[in-house]
Amino acid sequence: MAEDLTPDMFQGFSKLDREERFKRLLLMGALSPEDIRFLRAGSPVPIELAEKFIENVIGYFQLPLGIATNFVIDGKTFVVPMAVEETSIIAAASKTAKWVREHGAITTEVRGKEIIGQIQVAKVRDFARFKELVKAHEKEWIERANRDVAEGMVLRGGGIKRMEVRQVERGDGGYMAVIHVYADPCDAMGANVINQVCEYLKGPVQDVTGETVTMCILSNLVDSRLTFAKVEMAGLEPDLMERIVEASKFAEQDPYRAATNNKGVLNGIDPILIATGNDWRAVEAGIHAYAASSGQYRSITRWRRDGGKLVGEFAAPVILGVVGGVTTLHPTAKMCLKMLKVKSAEELSRVCAAVGLVQNLGALRALTTVGIIEGHMKLHIKNLTLGAGADEQEMPLLQKRLEEILSLKKRISLSHAIEVLKELRAQGGSAARDIT
Repeated sequence: MAEDLTPDMFQGFSKLDREERFKRLLLMGALSPEDIRFLRAGSPVPIELAEKFIENVIGYFQLPLGIATNFVIDGKTFVVPMAVEETSIIAAASKTAKWVREHGAITTEVRGKEIIGQIQVAKVRDFARFKELVKAHEKEWIERANRDVAEGMVLRGGGIKRMEVRQVERGDGGYMAVIHVYADPCDAMGANVINQVCEYLKGPVQDVTGETVTMCILSNLVDSRLTFAKVEMAGLEPDLMERIVEASKFAEQDPYRAATNNKGVLNGIDPILIATGNDWRAVEAGIHAYAASSGQYRSITRWRRDGGKLVGEFAAPVILGVVGGVTTLHPTAKMCLKMLKVKSAEELSRVCAAVGLVQNLGALRALTTVGIIEGHMKLHIKNLTLGAGADEQEMPLLQKRLEEILSLKKRISLSHAIEVLKELRAQGGSAARDIT
């Protein structure tokens, strides 16, 4: 198996069949023979395991698992597993990553380490006194929480670090008080522990302040721990760079466009989260909240020209885990984490940010040049041929005819596929076959 993964190993990957991809990934050291046997068998996960994950189990819902290629992030080449149902996401990510690699580089960083838990007093009687008492007992409460609840975090080098007290308007003329409890969860998402810490502190807070705690819960808006990614590219056509910059400004200023722009970024992030067993709903909530934190919903990416370079930036909270929960229990999630060869939750978040930014670049490039239809719908043709009922022998010719229609009319639909398949079968003397 290869010890050092290089981008050249992805050459022609999309043209390989499944067995050839297995061989290539084995050569890269991304998969083991045991992993390949697991995947060949259809990734069988015991139903008994599902019973331990959720309630009222009846089975599994499978998503296609693919590989995004050509990603070199912070100088390191990655095999990126993506579990997703939407056509063109993996192809666009791989193609754009290759374009970036040929013209520039991707760099990433994480600023901050802490997640946030909230302890709320819905109707605080005396906020100034409440804040003074909390700050006076902060050190004591942190020590108790670290000793009695967050011991595992502390042993890994993390734990509860500090507290802040916020005054929040109720909307009815009154105020609520909110204590923010900041914790370093190390390589775990930390949700369960921070929730337990806040519940644990409820009693001491009430006893000392005389106020009534009404809610204890983590926050998914973790602006204390942000992930950044940057793409820098040189040697591009000035007109193309200008188009991408203008598209970026559209998403930065208009919330209607920003929503779709950010969905495109998450097209790159969510499939990695699903593949690795991470809570993609929590990440999405945090990213969308961060996008609106200025008071208007805006793009989480920004593209500008810097001299002769195109520079793109991503900034948002991407709070992930590589230990605990499904990430270490689900066999496919464990395999995908092993495939990525990330050494920490921080590194995984940086990979996700990089892929999201590259996915965004691919979408902006398509939108400002050939348009979204040509690339996305050309790949979607495969789905249309399946929907029309084509068999293995009919699919290649049907796909070719549909590509011709798309090129001519700039649109394609299932009705086109059904009609063309009828014609093909009539020409082949089998018009009577039922295809509906």
